[in-house]
Amino acid sequence: MQGWLILIYKIPVEPTRYRASIWRTLKAAGAIYLQNGVAALPADAPCERVMRGLVHAIAEMRGTAYLIQGAALGEESVLLAAFTAARDVEYGEVLGRCRDVHAELAKERAAGNVTFAELEENEDDLAKLEAWLSKIRARDPFGASLRGEAEQALAGCRADVEEFAASVYHAADHGSAAPSERSGE
Repeated sequence: MQGWLILIYKIPVEPTRYRASIWRTLKAAGAIYLQNGVAALPADAPCERVMRGLVHAIAEMRGTAYLIQGAALGEESVLLAAFTAARDVEYGEVLGRCRDVHAELAKERAAGNVTFAELEENEDDLAKLEAWLSKIRARDPFGASLRGEAEQALAGCRADVEEFAASVYHAADHGSAAPSERSGE
């Protein structure tokens, strides 16, 4: 471990969009808040770019920011645990969305709604989940405990969507798709 980047900042209360912008950027980078106005990221080049960009943005907001790089003294395991717990929350959200995809596909199958429109909708949902998981993995250098489970769940979603696609193709080939789905009627 190369240490940590610690951003200590204070920005004006108004406009509130400043605060939201900083929070969104830190969240997207995977930062954890140690307390209000103090965020941490692992010390690597991509994280340093994010933090340096925030220092510049905060200065433009007429705020103050200090960026510090260093090692944790004492119980670094507590900091690592907080960081991986934050990733596990995100992986848990992916797991929930995967369950939603399976439930949606089961609902459509049960209703006999095996159409190209439903397939496209579910493929779009799957693509969003894949992109989201990719972003989480990129900010998980320590391998949070739910990472493998989330990856397996996404693979299961992919397989379920592929199975649904096969059903749609079968329905279209055998005339059981809705008229507008078969020939553009």
